[in-house]
Amino acid sequence: MLARTHFAIGLAIALFFLPHVNNKLVFFPAVLIASILPEIGNILFRVRRKKSLKPFVPRNFLGGATRTYTFCITISVLLAFFYPILALPFFLGYSFNLFLNSFTPDGIMPFWPIGNKTTGKVTPGGTIDYTIFIVFIILDAIFLLRFAI
Repeated sequence: MLARTHFAIGLAIALFFLPHVNNKLVFFPAVLIASILPEIGNILFRVRRKKSLKPFVPRNFLGGATRTYTFCITISVLLAFFYPILALPFFLGYSFNLFLNSFTPDGIMPFWPIGNKTTGKVTPGGTIDYTIFIVFIILDAIFLLRFAI
């Protein structure tokens, strides 16, 4: 899925859980950042194609191991020990990104290094991806209206 779809879904998740958390100023941006964090590798890949920036971007930045629930859970547990306020928003944003990526042809290895790769047929930038994006933009608007009333 495209980063915009992940961001729209991350926004919906953040807005849905926002009334139930104490520290809203930390929770909200943490969910949004975590929801697009696995996409940084794709963004850097596009930047790396530009010759002037090529030396500054690592070749295999954020490889396959970071696109797993193993990584997500490990980082969430570490955050729970050192920065507990970030553990839940990180887990929510990151895990929803992984869940969505499991429906793409590239897929994910949920519990790397063991287990199989899960894939789907939702093409990033395709009709289904665009439809999901529009649906979640509408949900975002509904959640925002809920706060306005």
